[in-house]
Amino acid sequence: MRDFAGFKKGVNLGGWFSQCDYSKERLDGFIKEDDFSVIASWGLDHVRLPIDYNILESEDGSSYLEEGFARIQRAVDLCRKNSLNIILDLHKTAGYSFDTGENQTGFFDSPDLQERFYRLWLEIAKRFGNNDDIAFELLNEVTDKAFSESWNRIATECIKRIRTVCPKAYILIGGYWNNSIDALPDLPLPQDDFVVYNFHCYEPFLFTHQAASWLEPIGMRPDFAISFPVDSKIYHDNMEKMFKQYIGSMKTMDGIFDESVFETLFSKAVRLAEERNVPLYCGEYGVINKAEPEATVKWFEAIHSVFEKYKIGRAAWTYRQMDFGLSDEHLHAVVGRIIPLL
Repeated sequence: MRDFAGFKKGVNLGGWFSQCDYSKERLDGFIKEDDFSVIASWGLDHVRLPIDYNILESEDGSSYLEEGFARIQRAVDLCRKNSLNIILDLHKTAGYSFDTGENQTGFFDSPDLQERFYRLWLEIAKRFGNNDDIAFELLNEVTDKAFSESWNRIATECIKRIRTVCPKAYILIGGYWNNSIDALPDLPLPQDDFVVYNFHCYEPFLFTHQAASWLEPIGMRPDFAISFPVDSKIYHDNMEKMFKQYIGSMKTMDGIFDESVFETLFSKAVRLAEERNVPLYCGEYGVINKAEPEATVKWFEAIHSVFEKYKIGRAAWTYRQMDFGLSDEHLHAVVGRIIPLL
């Protein structure tokens, strides 16, 4: 498997330029200069920066917002000051968001919205391309498998256009089911040596998302609690009771869910990456703040051991707040044990 040099151990800056209220207070103050030095002190080599399209372009897409691009440039500059690389992740585009509450629809069927997407990426590439310390992630978490064929076509075309100005910039693409590792085989073959396959890993999902408020409408109990490791029978029984749709490789796994879960999932992905000669990267992984801290440490120990075994680059979700904050109060007693596991 080819190496994704410079992007081995990272953390997300979720909630800064995405999934936020877009107030000046938030955009200017949620992540501060000192935070970059803290991240560097953790021994990490990069950050993943989620960005929503409306930070960078006008409501109708007819013009670009210089103030927004200046904010991205400042983040890039602070990374460079602290010897950190950066992934610019388009977390939401006009017509699509992984969060159905955003009411962004139509992207996968609209040539106009797709052209707008291409134009925005070309603008980002012109401003930030051709730098070894910056990588591009085309779009966060395609949800429905039905979007797969359209998404593959869109991603292929977008990479082609970016290559007209950035022939050697790393470009990350992920698949359906929210960047599921199970979707990697259905991604298009890499167009060149600078395409990276990206997946997210929050398995076992019931542990990492226990009692998540945003999942209550589709079945999650607000008082639900589960530990890690966990017996597969307990896990499957609860998944089938709470959720109508239970898909993916976890459904077929048995035994005790411990680091063997990651061994099973990652080994298949690594074999695919080796067959296609493409780097592999995990753009998000983490545990909700409702989980018991000691069990959270055990989860990080388990996933870290398999990341290291297969030399998979990754970025933990997330640095601050967003229900998963590594630097937040709920993990203060154990964060010193988690940081070496990122």
